Amino acid sequence: MRDYDEITAFLGEWGPAQKLIFLLLTVSVIPNGFAGLNIIFVGDTPEHRCSIPGNLNLSQAWMNRTIPLVPGTQVQYSQCSRYRLDVIRNLSEVFPDPDLHNVSGIDEEPCLDGWDYSQDQYTSTIVSEWDLVCDDKWKEPFTTSLYFFGVLIGSGGSGVISDRFGRKIVLFGTMGVQILFNLLITLSPSWEIFCLINFLRGIGEISNYVTAFVLGSELLQKSIRVTYSTLGIGCFYAVGYMMLPFIAYFVRGWRMLILILSLISLLYIPLWWFIPESPRWLLSKGRVKEAESIIRFMAKKNGITPPAVLFTDDELENIQNKQVKSVPVTQLIKSRNILVITVISVLIWMIVAIGYYGLSLNVPNLHGNDYLNCFLFGAIEIPSYTASWLLLRKCPRRFSHAGILVLSGGVLLFMNLIPSNLSILSTVLVLIGKMGNTWAYSMLYVYISELYPTPLRNTGVGVSSMGSRTGSIISPYIVLLGSYQEILPFIVMGVLMVFAGIVVLFLPETFNIPLPDTIDQMQKVKWCKCSHSDSTQTRENNVAILKEEML
Repeated sequence: MRDYDEITAFLGEWGPAQKLIFLLLTVSVIPNGFAGLNIIFVGDTPEHRCSIPGNLNLSQAWMNRTIPLVPGTQVQYSQCSRYRLDVIRNLSEVFPDPDLHNVSGIDEEPCLDGWDYSQDQYTSTIVSEWDLVCDDKWKEPFTTSLYFFGVLIGSGGSGVISDRFGRKIVLFGTMGVQILFNLLITLSPSWEIFCLINFLRGIGEISNYVTAFVLGSELLQKSIRVTYSTLGIGCFYAVGYMMLPFIAYFVRGWRMLILILSLISLLYIPLWWFIPESPRWLLSKGRVKEAESIIRFMAKKNGITPPAVLFTDDELENIQNKQVKSVPVTQLIKSRNILVITVISVLIWMIVAIGYYGLSLNVPNLHGNDYLNCFLFGAIEIPSYTASWLLLRKCPRRFSHAGILVLSGGVLLFMNLIPSNLSILSTVLVLIGKMGNTWAYSMLYVYISELYPTPLRNTGVGVSSMGSRTGSIISPYIVLLGSYQEILPFIVMGVLMVFAGIVVLFLPETFNIPLPDTIDQMQKVKWCKCSHSDSTQTRENNVAILKEEML
């Protein structure tokens, strides 16, 4: 009995139809590259100091002495306090020259009249507009975490919605959601409204990315899928990433920046008329004529004459019966081996995500030009995806993954030894760390999916990838550590990545090993000895899963 791939093999592997689909779907994820990380510039904190009212009639000399120096420095002024203005005003009447009095002994007070923000780099950010500094500085990372919480919700719901309504409708529906909420967020009257819309924006943007990933995997042949999921999706995401600093360099206000990025996304709506629905999904819903129409159109595009009959009744029934049905999440904890693999997978995915987003969001805290650094962080992803594609084809998963993570984390830890005057070397080391982290991130989907048997694969990868979303939610607070000690975020991320590299070694190897179809065929975690009762439980799990699939 032929399966779908065998039936459609007459289309060829890489004809004009497949090339067009590959190009259009990968191009459709470009907005995800700049939309998800625009908070780097939208939420950056400009230099600021307490605002001093102009009605105090202070001389310029006394105005310059109203802000205390940070203890232990001679050039850095406090950003969250000032000397008591009533005392300053009284002293200015007695001492015309502030050098005649020791002002450092004056009591301090918070910035009761707000803050003055430098406009050397930005005309406005959400931080300067709503004063998200000092006692309220927690609000900036919270804003970013809320966006990633939306990503967590969206990544879980997009699969269910696309299974119900179709890949194409969800792909373009979520594009519309992105554009709508990006436009609405520019009208935010308050920080609270901004957070709400930002959360909803996160739901839409990740759904678009996940659906494009699934649709391409179902439309393209087996030999092209790994290339599509690494070089295709990954590299075009990086193109969007690189576009962000280029546009932000010329647009320094946060509202106008998001507006322009939204308008760019409008250019992708016409792709509706060129990207087809997934024939696999149509067949699973019994819409055979629509599926055949798409396949025949692809054959015409490739200059191939299709068979008069594409699917026999038996083949249609076989294809529909082979649709992998979801099984309860509880199946992941009923076997000790599966439980250990899942816990390790969640942990690794969470740490890698903390590293990826932590390094990306930390760009404004690096030495040098923020826009150039952000561009380089995007550009470095292209060789990362290329390297991961090559490694997945040629090298064992476990040792290559562990080596990359240890190298990436070790480089970040080595930064602690770099003198402060070698800022260029520090930036180069961070770029190397970012490249290794992206490299590991792009390999995770393939490696983790190979660990689970077919009935549990979607569930296992879905639960494991929730670790990634959790890591992205945590990452803004790792970046916040830099406000206390500049090197601290790199130490935390470096230690975590080295730890993840060690933990990967506990997973079984999957390279050149057939994908498991049952729990019995899964690779075993060597140090996790399965007892007789555990083996019995595995057999019971197989029976339970078979029952689920027959329902």
